Amino acid sequence: MTMTSTPDTWTVAGRTFTSRLIVGTGKYKSFEQNAAAVEASGAEIVTVAVRRVNVSDPKAPMLTDFIDPKTITYLPNTAGCFTGEEAVRTLRLAREAGGWDLVKLEVLGEARTLYPDMRETLKATEVLAKEGFLPMVYCADDPIAAKQLEDAGAVAIMPLGAPIGSGLGIQNRVTIRLIVEGAKVPVLVDAGVGTASDAAVGMELGCDGILMNTAIAEAKDPIRMARAMKLAVEAGREAYLAGRMARRMYADPSSPLAGLI
Repeated sequence: MTMTSTPDTWTVAGRTFTSRLIVGTGKYKSFEQNAAAVEASGAEIVTVAVRRVNVSDPKAPMLTDFIDPKTITYLPNTAGCFTGEEAVRTLRLAREAGGWDLVKLEVLGEARTLYPDMRETLKATEVLAKEGFLPMVYCADDPIAAKQLEDAGAVAIMPLGAPIGSGLGIQNRVTIRLIVEGAKVPVLVDAGVGTASDAAVGMELGCDGILMNTAIAEAKDPIRMARAMKLAVEAGREAYLAGRMARRMYADPSSPLAGLI
């Protein structure tokens, strides 16, 4: 029996994608390695730190020479911004430079934890939405804050699984699940993934996608890890759609005990 099924796509701000894995462009040994990892991951979106990318020196190598913006969607982000005003200004520059309106907003509260400053994040989201941006927003794993961001104009909610770059995996499955249940826009785990099982957990909770950078870039073999993450996201999504078995407190035999000889 052959099964035909429609592709399991997801849509953010009217744009539809097949891959549910978004990858970053920092910490790689070279642009070549970064491009190879993106290809192995199957990602259709890459996130780029506006403040760290070369947009002005035509002689220096540019990311766009290695990852084609015509085939891969660039998602400019505000990594390194500690105030809403700074983040908004950074994204205005990105729009002027490349015409980007689908953007990733992150406003950090402090350098030690890189946790988001939710008050500044919310203010910046409102400003960006009014100016016609489509902000996908990095946020605390807080269902109330997530709802406020959505009301303010966020086109996607991106709660952290654990601190940025920590590789600790999803620390609070309960709050991530509550955010997913309450959201009318896509929810993507952003930050904290360390290995394939972490990505699968996020997808099993019902998230629409996973964003990661360090987990691939700092793996001993980034290309292989990119491939592992692709498979993990696909497996986690399939498991979520399949509907897992109920958890039980005690054993339940696979073969019935009744009628034994």
